Amino acid sequence: MTEVSLKILIAGRTYPLTVKKEDEQNVLQVAKMINEKVKEFEINYSVRDKQDLLAMTALNLLSNQQNTTQKAPDEEANLINQLDLFVTDYLQKDSNPL
Repeated sequence: MTEVSLKILIAGRTYPLTVKKEDEQNVLQVAKMINEKVKEFEINYSVRDKQDLLAMTALNLLSNQQNTTQKAPDEEANLINQLDLFVTDYLQKDSNPL
């Protein structure tokens, strides 16, 4: 398992990290997402304090992640119900030929 050293810039501050090589692109992408969200909050809410911006970003991103995680089982259940209705309807038509 190969590890790489990265210097990640988040909200104007550099953070040295050592990550697995296979996680490198994911970490870089997440850092980019954080910086984009920080910039968005800075522009939209005229907030300049980096700690406030990071707190708002963390709350927003984790809230979105939790909403997505909670919706997934409901969406799967809905899909299963739709498939069940489709199969039931098909079988009823098949057993009652015109």
